Amino acid sequence: MTDEAPQETPEKSFEQALKRLEEIVDRMEGGEVSLDESLSLFQEGIGLSRSCSTRLNDAEGRIRKLVRVEDGKFILEDFDSASDIPESE
Repeated sequence: MTDEAPQETPEKSFEQALKRLEEIVDRMEGGEVSLDESLSLFQEGIGLSRSCSTRLNDAEGRIRKLVRVEDGKFILEDFDSASDIPESE
């Protein structure tokens, strides 16, 4: 039995990572993979999940909104989801 170093793979786009994650879930739910392969797929899936989560958080931080100011012109502001949600009475 040999210890293999993880292979370096080029960074996947969000869509590619999500598609691969779905493939992993489908294979594992099928129940026809060995324990070793399941562990390997699980580790790959965790990495892909973290990558997707990081990208979504980064995208959320870059969202901007267009706001009309008093003189009728528009400006871009950072989107602050907490302040844009109406408070319930």
